[in-house]
Amino acid sequence: MNKKKIIRLAILDMYDGQANQGMRCIIDIITRFSPFVNYDVFDVRQKGELPNIDKYDLYISTGGPGNPLEGNGDWDIKYYQFIDELTKWNIESPIKKYMLFICHSFQMACKHFGLAEITKRKDTSFGVMTIHRTKEGVTDPIFEGLNDPFYAIDSRDYQVIQPKLSVFKKKGAKIISLEKIKDNAQYERAIMAVRFTDYFVGTQFHPEADPLSFIASLRDKEAKAKIRKLKGKRKFRNMLEDLLDDDKIYKTNETLIPNFLRIAINDLMKTKKIMSN
Repeated sequence: MNKKKIIRLAILDMYDGQANQGMRCIIDIITRFSPFVNYDVFDVRQKGELPNIDKYDLYISTGGPGNPLEGNGDWDIKYYQFIDELTKWNIESPIKKYMLFICHSFQMACKHFGLAEITKRKDTSFGVMTIHRTKEGVTDPIFEGLNDPFYAIDSRDYQVIQPKLSVFKKKGAKIISLEKIKDNAQYERAIMAVRFTDYFVGTQFHPEADPLSFIASLRDKEAKAKIRKLKGKRKFRNMLEDLLDDDKIYKTNETLIPNFLRIAINDLMKTKKIMSN
């Protein structure tokens, strides 16, 4: 394979100006593909920056804080218009654009496509979570190499629930993973990943998270105390053990986003080669 960097990737920064380990983790994964990929970062929420879709092939839209149902009437409108432009491009062009939506971005995408309800959780979901594939998720290539269930870092005050199945069917979208079965039957299991199209996929959890960055965040005594209060001492200890298990967070970090990138890069290089002949 030609090692020339012919694939361009845009990271859509949704962290709202906050320093975040998630961005470092995303960049760390992308640099594993440095022979093939160049990337640029666009500050969506602070500066209203969005890439020119003619110039980029791949997009990763990050997690971020806050209410996914609210914006400032500027960046959020531009963001939704950008998604529509990418969708239109993929309908009309033989060379497709790939997009991965993470957490906050995933919630916004579900809202924009009208697939489900986005509601505030009773309490914060935070830590190492068990993720279960659906029937459609078993064969989705984004999960290839992961166990079922698999494990990921979850950090959210909001949730995607009550899927509108008629809209899913109309748009060809699929629910590909759900959160663990609830202890309390009155609470609905949240949607944890959606295959929006062959080229757009999103996760509620954080596939970029690595154990070292998560543990580093616990050096903040205030943050550590908050997590222990939220989870309790026993669950907090269990979470630390899960973080060090090679088959849990390490596995997801090394698998999901790399799958997304490999699938997209292989397809783009093949298509571009055909188009250039």
